[in-house]
Amino acid sequence: MSDLLSMRLDKWLWCARFYKTRSLAVEEIGKGRVSVNNAPTKPAREVRIGDSIALRQGPLPRTVVVKALSGMRGPAPIAQQLYEETAESLAERLRLAEERRLAPEPADSIASLRDGRPTKRDRRQIDQARSGWGDRWSASLDDV
Repeated sequence: MSDLLSMRLDKWLWCARFYKTRSLAVEEIGKGRVSVNNAPTKPAREVRIGDSIALRQGPLPRTVVVKALSGMRGPAPIAQQLYEETAESLAERLRLAEERRLAPEPADSIASLRDGRPTKRDRRQIDQARSGWGDRWSASLDDV
């Protein structure tokens, strides 16, 4: 950590290890997934100590407050000292993690994964249900 007064947002996100590369940080900012002090932003926006940054890492929303600025990317324990996550953000992440834990397994709803490959009899029934589809080359009704 150094005595910088401000630095580019994309560089700070990279130094704080929110994104693996600066180009990924720029891409996420460009998609509107990052805001500073509740305002849309650009990668070259200067961040200062005390700024609030809302971002998404995958499906998880996070809100952090900038505690320090660093001119270089360091190890994870050092990077975690650059910010402090808000209490609301931590509570929301825990709630979302609990929802994912309690959600049904996606494979349970798909019969083919649950029941395995179709038998010869199942295949004949599928083919009978599809009969008449071969007359048309597309699914649109305009061709009829």
